[in-house]
Amino acid sequence: MVNNWKSSSGLALWALVSVTAAWGATFIVVQEAVSRMPVMDFLAVRFCLAALVMIAIRPQSLRGMGSLGFKRAAILGLALGLGYITQTFGLQHASVAVSGFITGMFVVLTPVVSWLLLKRKLSANVWWAVVLATAGLAVLSLNGWSIGIGELLTLLCAIFFAFHIVGLGEWSSKHDVYGLAVLQISFVGILSLVAALPGGLTLPPDPGVWGAVVITALVATAFAFVIQTWAQSLVSATRAAVIMTMEPVFAGFFAVVLAGNGLTARIIIGGVLVLAAMMLTELKSKPKPGQLIEPNPVNVAGGLEVGNTVKTTEN
Repeated sequence: MVNNWKSSSGLALWALVSVTAAWGATFIVVQEAVSRMPVMDFLAVRFCLAALVMIAIRPQSLRGMGSLGFKRAAILGLALGLGYITQTFGLQHASVAVSGFITGMFVVLTPVVSWLLLKRKLSANVWWAVVLATAGLAVLSLNGWSIGIGELLTLLCAIFFAFHIVGLGEWSSKHDVYGLAVLQISFVGILSLVAALPGGLTLPPDPGVWGAVVITALVATAFAFVIQTWAQSLVSATRAAVIMTMEPVFAGFFAVVLAGNGLTARIIIGGVLVLAAMMLTELKSKPKPGQLIEPNPVNVAGGLEVGNTVKTTEN
């Protein structure tokens, strides 16, 4: 595995798990920071700082992207940035719990978007994994809800995130991973700045909030998006979406460990359902009669996996 790590879908899967763990671990930090600073301003400073640090580390990564790479990164950054913005404004009219659940619906929308745009067929195991992950999110998040402007904006957020996951899975193997991540983050930073400027940009008010910005910029943004971009060149969009529903599970876990919150039955049951969904994506469906199985195909973004699989099935 060490020798062929660049093409190991198994390692990519666990790398995505580490990304969701990073997002879940920083949830408490972000929650505390945005209580003392406007959310859009926090996002603008976070993503701009991450982009500047990444460019300073590897400025040459942008030279080989080409016009096509810039266009694709712009599309991905636009989808990701609009996802954050609609989620933020949706939170002004919907509860955090309902917002978390609807945002997590990208796990359902991702295979739909993949099928509509790319005509990718899904195995029965993947559809069951989507159902389990959605049920787990509902157990973790919901106590009842109603439909209003906040819920509709958050649904738009989930749609944007689904488009981002599908697009990243389709394009990440065709460009420099680091350069593509830098450009995405830069575009999100620019969009966040545009959204924050009408009210005046507010910088972090104290060292504690600056610390939260630096941690999230370096760990939950720069590191996480480079890893996600690389991993999605090896793991299909739908599998990535199922794995990323682990974020609220990790958020609940770290809330118990670090913040002293109680371990509730909801956290346990919801976490088990999401874990079951993640494991189910690793099971191969039996091929239908007449379908061609290729031994050990080369992995491509959003396509065939390492190991025996069915050509027309996205796992």
